[in-house]
Amino acid sequence: MPTAVLSTPTLVLNRSWSAITTTTARKAIGLVYTGAARIIRPDTYETHGFDSWADLAVEDGEPSIRTVSFEMRIPEVIVLTHYTGMPTQEATFSRRNLYRRDRNTCQYCGGRPGTSELSIDHVVPRSRGGLSNWVNCVLACVGCNGRKANRLPKEARMHLLRTPIAPRWTPIMEVPIARVRQSWRKFVSDRYWEVPLEP
Repeated sequence: MPTAVLSTPTLVLNRSWSAITTTTARKAIGLVYTGAARIIRPDTYETHGFDSWADLAVEDGEPSIRTVSFEMRIPEVIVLTHYTGMPTQEATFSRRNLYRRDRNTCQYCGGRPGTSELSIDHVVPRSRGGLSNWVNCVLACVGCNGRKANRLPKEARMHLLRTPIAPRWTPIMEVPIARVRQSWRKFVSDRYWEVPLEP
């Protein structure tokens, strides 16, 4: 089986059909084979077990896996048969998520010099009691960070492009936007794809 095809992301829904994470096609097929999940056909919302899914015809150009006895489509969406839990509803404050929230953009000048030229700036400096959290940290390019130094933006005569806030998305979909399947939008709110920067 081609490794690249089996690494294709598959959306995972809980038993209530709420999106909870993504997994690889390899793991998704394994879950379906053991009965822990069923495959959803996004165009009809029909659910299939392993055998009925393997019986479906594969269309030309559609990602699939081939065995000695059959060819099977790669599942785009699966639903777990027993799990009803939901993921954490708050995004973890981390360097990676801060870069994601600010879209790799300096929040003072709007520049996008690349991640190696961006750093995390504390709006209220730590030496003046500023905390490391969503509302006090922004991305800043090397030039803006040096210019602001250990001052408040107002003191440095600098202005934030956006007020920093905690994002209203959950980081369960760690899939590059280019690999997101159109069919997932039927099951996942747009808040997962768009990172709101303003209240």
